[in-house]
Amino acid sequence: MRAKTGSPIKNRRSQQMTNFIPVFPLGIVVYPGESLNLHIFEPRYKQLINECYAEGKPFGIPLVLSKKLNEMGTLVLITEMVKKYDNGEMDIKTQGLRVFRILEVIKSVPDKLYGGAIVNYPENTEGPGKRELMEKVVKGIRELHRLLNISKDFTKTDDELSSYDVAHHAGLSLEQEYELLSLFREEQRQEYLKRHLSKVLPVIAEMEVLKERVKLNGHFKNLSSFEFEE
Repeated sequence: MRAKTGSPIKNRRSQQMTNFIPVFPLGIVVYPGESLNLHIFEPRYKQLINECYAEGKPFGIPLVLSKKLNEMGTLVLITEMVKKYDNGEMDIKTQGLRVFRILEVIKSVPDKLYGGAIVNYPENTEGPGKRELMEKVVKGIRELHRLLNISKDFTKTDDELSSYDVAHHAGLSLEQEYELLSLFREEQRQEYLKRHLSKVLPVIAEMEVLKERVKLNGHFKNLSSFEFEE
């Protein structure tokens, strides 16, 4: 199937505008708004990045999990060519734009080393969601970091944070990060993070209690565990 990069195609079944995009499958989940630094070294992806950067066009990063290409991914745009090496390798900065769904994989593109996909863009609500719920999520993540002795500095104020901003910092597995990417309402994503934190925080808090008991050689010390608010 021949298609020009970035050319719009009308999907009759869904009546959604679709596009052909070059894809760079990776074993990571990228969220809209996320900044991602990449080192490019494979010949096919050096070609992809050079062309996208020269033409100011985005490319897609779908998730590869257990050697399987998943249907959801995020469109990203190269924001900076940080360094080009003598052997053609590159360090680049990218920014996540929007979530896409793969309709058809195009393994062979004429005159290209890389492949692509026909994708559409599910309607995705990225608004503020429920602020009270988001406050509980942020509070839970900060408690998680306290228990794990981790320091994270979010670039936004707490009242500006969205689920996409904090998802990578909530202790989700790769499978869970992908599940969150597949949710298209901010309230759903916030609720997903809240449920996750309500499960993991008591476990980690109990581990901290156990560590203190071991340190005290059998002398017990009262420690209050975090209770996630309903």
